[in-house]
Amino acid sequence: MTSFGSLYRNQSNIDFVPLWRKGLMLSTALVTISLLAPLLRGFNLGIDFEGGTAWTVPAADVEVGEARDALRPVGEADAKIQIIGGTDLRVQSQTTDSDSVADVRAALSELTGVDTGEIGLTTVGPSWGDEITGKAVRALVFFFVAIALYITVRLEWKMAMAALIALLHDIIITVGSYAVFQFEVTPATVIAFLTILGYSLYDTIVVFDKVKENEQRVGNRLTYTGMVNRSMNQVMMRSLNTTITSVLPVLSLLVIGALVLGAVTLQEFSIALLVGLLSGAFSSIFIAAPLLSRFKEREPQFVLIRERVEAREGPIDGGDQPSEPADQKPSADDGPQPARRSPRTPAGADRAETVARAATGTAIPRGRKRRRKN
Repeated sequence: MTSFGSLYRNQSNIDFVPLWRKGLMLSTALVTISLLAPLLRGFNLGIDFEGGTAWTVPAADVEVGEARDALRPVGEADAKIQIIGGTDLRVQSQTTDSDSVADVRAALSELTGVDTGEIGLTTVGPSWGDEITGKAVRALVFFFVAIALYITVRLEWKMAMAALIALLHDIIITVGSYAVFQFEVTPATVIAFLTILGYSLYDTIVVFDKVKENEQRVGNRLTYTGMVNRSMNQVMMRSLNTTITSVLPVLSLLVIGALVLGAVTLQEFSIALLVGLLSGAFSSIFIAAPLLSRFKEREPQFVLIRERVEAREGPIDGGDQPSEPADQKPSADDGPQPARRSPRTPAGADRAETVARAATGTAIPRGRKRRRKN
């Protein structure tokens, strides 16, 4: 059976423990960059957070350099100038003075030949952005508390701790990507940050729920790391399908909505979603799972189980564990199970006896049962 076939049937046997070490190194690098980027580069805040004025004018044939030269006489050469969708010119400045706003509008009208009344104008005070930021932070804190309580009641508190650390990891990387690539931070970005929280938790909860189920099924036959390793193999295809079906619509928003239709709001929203989804899929494998394994392996009962397993099977370095016991009932996620041969009969014993009798000309009496060696 091919590797993909085994994965599709939930019969993969990937040893995740060595991959955890590599994933931890990559995660450490990403988190470090994400924490340093805001300090070194800062954020590209939109006018909703900084306050100011934005002018939007149809100008398909105007270049950014031409617009900057036209705004230089009115003191706005350093304004933020963008071409949106290939058809509109957008200028953003922190100025809110009515005379300066009128001067910029007149300069843009002279540059593009568009009447001043057709130039879109948006003015926002900085207090509005502060209010949105405060509400987002309160919503984030409430979400963390609610999720911690739910996972603690539904599963256990150590799983809640591992899930929240993985979620914080996803938020840091998503926020850091905006500082690294200087994507504009707008209210749509804040909404996207809050949206990705549920996506980031989904894969983690699926794995933890399967681990909890295996605790009842496996008992003391596997170490806790072995149970986590097995559980991840059992739900890997489900996690892949969920991530792929979530990423594809977001890519369509980014490519079709933003790049083809020129909808800037869709771009701001979809970039945060895409980074959050990919980071969430990564953290469920390389952050949440190894953290849970580390937390639980320190419990006395699982320390004792590891000692018993290693005494019976030898030292266990990775996720390799003893095979499934014969009395273990497979779950639906385990996929079809191969037929088990009786342990009392060595493989090929009956065939060897038949070949030997045929070679010597000795017939096997009809109706005689084949012997089984104990």
